[in-house]
Amino acid sequence: MASPRSTLPTIASWLVHAYTASGLVLAFLAVVAVMEGDTTQCLWLFLATMVVDGTDGMLARWVQVKRHVPWFDGALLDNIVDYITYAFLPMVLLWSGGLLGDGASAKVLAVVPLLASAYQFCRVDAKTDDHLFLGFPSYWNIAAFYIIVLELSPGAAAAVLLVCAVLVFVPIGYVYPSRTTTLQVPTLALTCLWLVSYAVLLVQAPDPSVVWLAISVAYIAYYVALSLYLTARRGRAEPAAA
Repeated sequence: MASPRSTLPTIASWLVHAYTASGLVLAFLAVVAVMEGDTTQCLWLFLATMVVDGTDGMLARWVQVKRHVPWFDGALLDNIVDYITYAFLPMVLLWSGGLLGDGASAKVLAVVPLLASAYQFCRVDAKTDDHLFLGFPSYWNIAAFYIIVLELSPGAAAAVLLVCAVLVFVPIGYVYPSRTTTLQVPTLALTCLWLVSYAVLLVQAPDPSVVWLAISVAYIAYYVALSLYLTARRGRAEPAAA
């Protein structure tokens, strides 16, 4: 008979996997919100999925799920949840709300990020050894958030989506907030502040505060700047190592 001491880590590992899978429940509720035309509710659910996604990996490493449940692929589960919540649902939300225009062109525009993300999710080098995302990391839910909160025109929304889709294929390393070691503490603190700003801007919509909007956009600027710096540093290090 297994001792309680040996059983508890296994139970904890399954609880972490269940926590990751809860993103699918949130995804279903987001679909319901889209069908009911409740854009704000859908964006709140996007926030919840980001909190789950931002914390389940840390919990998995702390509990050592690979050690205690080695035959269950939690990373694959995480990718399934992420593709649905970070790529598929945001495009459904934008298309259904008419934010991409109308007609065949809107459908094509919605499909482009889905195909780009399918490529990005299937890359074996999508996450580098120094814990960066290689290529734009399919943050379509964040793109959708700004398109909606800033009330961008279909033309501007199209430009944002197409630029990000192209960046999927550009070998820039993007910060992985919970794992990138450079400036990790301030990055995590600023990420939490950005999540707060997301919530505040949703509460304030459709008239967001300039202050909170500036805080939100400043974090994006910090994230991009740090990502470009780390990419440049990797570029300098590779020839030296060779």
